[in-house]
Amino acid sequence: MLKWFLVFVLAMSLIGWFTPLLRRLGLGRLPGDVHFKLRGQDYSFPFMSSLLLAAVMTLLFHLIR
Repeated sequence: MLKWFLVFVLAMSLIGWFTPLLRRLGLGRLPGDVHFKLRGQDYSFPFMSSLLLAAVMTLLFHLIR
């Protein structure tokens, strides 16, 4: 269980770092992605985008194997 939690946190961090690139591709604006401003800073929690990317990566890894 801890292993999956760490994988999820790592995936969320990576998506957060690549948010500007992913927004140009249309990710980060899906229903289920949370965006808000607090004290002049933007915060983004791309829950649905991370699920979509995880599904795509899973399919790619299964095709490679």
